Amino acid sequence: MDRREMEISRREFFQKAALSGTLLFIIGPKVKDSVAQVTESGETITHHYAMGIQVDKCIGCGRCVNGCKIENNVPREPFFYRTWIERYVITVDGDVVVDSPDGGISGFPETKEKDAILRSFFIPKLCNHCANPPCVQVCPVGATFSTEEGVVLVDKDYCIGCRYCIQACPYGARFLNPETKTADKCTFCYHRLAKGLVPACVEVCPTRARIFGEIGVRSSQLTRFMRFNELQVLKPDLNTEPRVFYANLDGAVK
Repeated sequence: MDRREMEISRREFFQKAALSGTLLFIIGPKVKDSVAQVTESGETITHHYAMGIQVDKCIGCGRCVNGCKIENNVPREPFFYRTWIERYVITVDGDVVVDSPDGGISGFPETKEKDAILRSFFIPKLCNHCANPPCVQVCPVGATFSTEEGVVLVDKDYCIGCRYCIQACPYGARFLNPETKTADKCTFCYHRLAKGLVPACVEVCPTRARIFGEIGVRSSQLTRFMRFNELQVLKPDLNTEPRVFYANLDGAVK
């Protein structure tokens, strides 16, 4: 047999090892990337990023979804989103109807039978960049990791496409990119943070429903948002410690 036929690619080897349940102790932890700044005096400033979402300000226009797709080259096919919008319609009978046509990228059709609707609201969703991320815990090769700023990222050079992290994410925020064959998700537009910019979804939001900033920094818009709003997180009982905070999540559009 030709030697080249006997060789197996690094990706194929690790994928087979991961799917067979083998623990890959030969792979060390991924080195934590950082956009920390170094001052002229040599002092290192580390940021701690998070996002706030004011549910009552979201109008479901879909600009954030489209802006994210363009900025991050997310595949245009349906069902692939780094961020998306869900519409919740509560009827007078107490039923809850949830829809998200094409991730809300083109807005939402008008609801029928308006007299039967008690209230409705939109909830933007994305990776929650958990402080205790289950996706990081299950990755067999260290491809999914947290940066020093608390941003959860995926190293495409390490990822073997085993889908463990996709299954472990309780927020449905991950998908297998059909082009790279690796796990994909929101990164808080990490490449923009390195340039001092906010994530694309925040920049294009016409109602400023999304607020991005640093936790613990008094001058941050996020700090003001957290101070003057009653905050909720998604699935708090899972103890993932999300870094995406919602305001008016329970009583949106009363």
